[in-house]
Amino acid sequence: MARPLRLEYEGAMYHITARGNERKKIFFMPDDYEKFKDYLKAAKQKYGIIIHSYVLMSNHYHLILETPDGNLSKVMHNINSSYSTYLNIRRKRSGHLFQGRYKAILVDKDNYLIELSRYIHLNPVRAGIVKQPEDYEYSSYRVFAAGKEDKIVDQDTILKMIADQLETGRNQYCKYVNNGISEEIKNPFEAVYGGLVMGGEIFIKEALRQLKDCNLEKDDISYRKELKSTCNIEEIIERTAKLLKVSIEDIKENKIPQYRKIAIYFAKKNTGATNKEIGSYFKGLSYSGVAKTNERFIKEMDGNKEIKAWITELEQNLSNVKG
Repeated sequence: MARPLRLEYEGAMYHITARGNERKKIFFMPDDYEKFKDYLKAAKQKYGIIIHSYVLMSNHYHLILETPDGNLSKVMHNINSSYSTYLNIRRKRSGHLFQGRYKAILVDKDNYLIELSRYIHLNPVRAGIVKQPEDYEYSSYRVFAAGKEDKIVDQDTILKMIADQLETGRNQYCKYVNNGISEEIKNPFEAVYGGLVMGGEIFIKEALRQLKDCNLEKDDISYRKELKSTCNIEEIIERTAKLLKVSIEDIKENKIPQYRKIAIYFAKKNTGATNKEIGSYFKGLSYSGVAKTNERFIKEMDGNKEIKAWITELEQNLSNVKG
């Protein structure tokens, strides 16, 4: 599998997420959540990272972290490998715990940190687990709401971006978060460029200048295609299934051939995945099978204005749910 392009430099801030393999659980017991938090503390001490917010869900997690030393890869390898080893021993299991590599989006700190922090703190509310963000135990929001010191989260950065006085900033931040429960808030991930950078045009240009030994004009999957990608394969399948009102398995197992063609077309168009990688998601469809299916569907679409219009509408809906 091609390695995703990583933008690493001193002072960079990221939104990090990692999911359980096949979307299965990565946290089973309260002790598991606490152990993962221990690894966050250890990584903070060892690598000097700054963690601005976090939410640990049963089958995935979200982190907003800053790397003063530009060492994201080392940090995430330490956290994920340590936790995977712990859980494999604890539950006497083997194999991959996480679904592929973690996803890292470089974030424009000045313009998106507060908004992004609110969005991930409201994740348990959107998922219907709790009604109020402070009711969720495995989130940094409780730290912000209670005003207690914490060994994991740095509250001051966010609060001082809101007001000079920490308590004023805290009150305003909590009000801002809670307003997001009743209001329809904007999804900050709609501002992600190429699946890699969250920010405005100037920030994106400055971020890309940080790349070293990298020619973005190359056809290499891990560079140009990854930069262009907007979703990963699983997200494409999940969203396509939702739009078409069928199950993910219906598409994967080719129960409705036309719908699998659509999912393959979207995956080819919107991800940096190879034909082999796409095929592995569709019950072992071969490299050539993916290519032929996509070619046939493009011809079918070009020859049928009704199908083309329908695909255009689906594509617009797909773009509206990024992130």
